[in-house]
Amino acid sequence: MDLPPSLDSVATTLASAPEAAPYVLARPQRRTSPLVFASPHSGRCYPASFIAAARLDPMALRRSEDAFVEELFDAATDFGAPLLAASFPRVFCDVNREPWELDPGMFDGPLPHWVNSSSPRVGAGLGTIARLVANGEPVYRHKLKFAEAEDRIRRFWQPYHAALAALIAETRAEFGYCLLVDCHSMPSYPGQASNTPDFVLGDAHGTACSPRVTRAVEESLGGMGYRVRRNDPYAGGYVTRHYGRPRDAVHALQVEVARPLYMDEARLERLPGMATLRRDLGRMIARVATADWSFLR
Repeated sequence: MDLPPSLDSVATTLASAPEAAPYVLARPQRRTSPLVFASPHSGRCYPASFIAAARLDPMALRRSEDAFVEELFDAATDFGAPLLAASFPRVFCDVNREPWELDPGMFDGPLPHWVNSSSPRVGAGLGTIARLVANGEPVYRHKLKFAEAEDRIRRFWQPYHAALAALIAETRAEFGYCLLVDCHSMPSYPGQASNTPDFVLGDAHGTACSPRVTRAVEESLGGMGYRVRRNDPYAGGYVTRHYGRPRDAVHALQVEVARPLYMDEARLERLPGMATLRRDLGRMIARVATADWSFLR
């Protein structure tokens, strides 16, 4: 019978491949916090074969990155928590999607029947293998073979999620519960600067995370003068909804940071404000990492 490849049957490193390893894991010297931080979209290692197949120039491809987000949250290890960051870009393979959300129009032949080709993400051109970049431009010159998508999912998506699942299990075993903070950035929208928030916290409308966790992050950031909104327009993607299982003592909160706070979006360069934002995020991390969350067990 035609079945999807097992997530457990694949290798979890790219040691034999010329590309970078699929993720970077920074661990604290001593584990003291039940938090796990993850940055799924800040990777910027672009395989040469992907660049050759794309119809867009590298800068246009890079604008889909959550650039520098892993740097914004690097204080996690100072407060006893690990930080996992994908090294590959989201436009190449998006780990904040199901493993097999694929657009049949992108491929030169039929897809296996078990592929999810009807999700809203696929319809928007933003499946596991993106058809479009953020501004709606098509990524590829030609149609892909399914084997190419399968290779990316096996060698990039699966190792990242294997590492994340292992960190969550390890944290739960040590502390009795886990708080996953999934870190992202959000673009600015011309003409709406006065109304847009600095942060959007996504807890899948209260289903993926204890309201007390969301409130603690909200109060910490709001107390520093930032404009914080919940679940609008980002309520949490696959990672938040898949791993956030409060009944199993795993809580997941997606944090979206407004890019104008720290980077030039056109040039993809750090702004002087990045130092202030990193400091303030360090203060937020310290508050959450040192709070008593034992009631979540």
